[in-house]
Amino acid sequence: MSATTSPCPSYAAVLRVPHARRTFTAALTARLSYGTVSLAVLLSVTRATGSYAASGAVMSLFGGATVFLLPLRAALIDRHGPRRALLPMAALYGALLCVLAALTWRPGAPAPLIATAAALAGACAPPLGPTMRALWSELVADRRLLQRAYSLDGVAEELLFVSGPVLVGALVTCAPPAAGILLSALLNVAGTCAFVASPAMTGPRPGSRGKRLGGPRGLLAPVAVAAGVGLALSAVDLLVMAFANARSYDTALVPWILGALSVGSAVGGLVNGAIDWRGSARARLAGFAAGLGLVIAVGGLAPGPWTLATAMTCAGAFIAPALTTAYLLADETAAEGSRTQAGAWVNMAVNAGSSGGALAAGLLIGALPLPMCFAVAGSAALIAAAAAAAGGRAVGTTRVGAAAAQRR
Repeated sequence: MSATTSPCPSYAAVLRVPHARRTFTAALTARLSYGTVSLAVLLSVTRATGSYAASGAVMSLFGGATVFLLPLRAALIDRHGPRRALLPMAALYGALLCVLAALTWRPGAPAPLIATAAALAGACAPPLGPTMRALWSELVADRRLLQRAYSLDGVAEELLFVSGPVLVGALVTCAPPAAGILLSALLNVAGTCAFVASPAMTGPRPGSRGKRLGGPRGLLAPVAVAAGVGLALSAVDLLVMAFANARSYDTALVPWILGALSVGSAVGGLVNGAIDWRGSARARLAGFAAGLGLVIAVGGLAPGPWTLATAMTCAGAFIAPALTTAYLLADETAAEGSRTQAGAWVNMAVNAGSSGGALAAGLLIGALPLPMCFAVAGSAALIAAAAAAAGGRAVGTTRVGAAAAQRR
């Protein structure tokens, strides 16, 4: 596949890369299913079982299987190529979602059966985000243009996760919640079929057969920052609700404050992609994580909801740049033929951090003053920034030693 270099990188130039528009549109269609499926499963299982405990357990199994088996599924993409590996995954995922929809269409299905179908479905979810990001690095040779491609991808993905629940909300006004699961299956299978049919799609990467993911030290910084960002953000969701309750504000303000976080992230992602950065990706990664942590920590001192919304907008401006840079750095440090796996590790770290952050925040609220809880949430990103900076020095030393050994 020929790579494309642009003399004047821009977002328009990204979409002018041969086959990029068609491939990206198909990938986004399939990835929209991940924006719709969580709410659809939650509503469907709650309606079918009448138990919040059962729905929580099912969501944990579904989310755990989706997230923690992601690197394994990504390894299959690197080993066998997207065309051979994605289609069976999408077919199984779609079929199992249909089974889950059938089980939850009406109340009364046994919870263990629902949980089994959900866990199996999560285990088969195609790693579409990591695959698309690995494909961007093949389509685009110019690293400046690749930065814009990753920024565009990150902002688009965030919009999918905002619009997905809205789509499900509109659907359940005229159909059972399980219809949202069927919609998720349709989007994933149809989008994946169009994705793998793109001329941009390749077979197994050169040297990928039997090759393990390389450069674990190189992946330390992006994985640490992704986990720290996930921890901080999921804690913030709960802390904003606690902030409103503690000061007797209308909880209807909470979605607006969290929406400000998303708006800031989208704007920050687009600005980050448009800047021709001179410093190293590793230094930027540590800086973005530190900025996020500091703003979240200071946000706990906000005197009112609109001040907090402003702080969250500023915090959001660091989210997409941090994650985009984490994916870029993972791509740079991955061994040839392991790019999908590298991106999957970053993706898994974000989601694993998100799972732990809400739990930690729930334990801290009430035990510590609320401003201190915000400070602890921000410290997760600050610690990740320190790890990224320290990891950069360690990797730099290792590379000098390796170069010296090669010269000998």
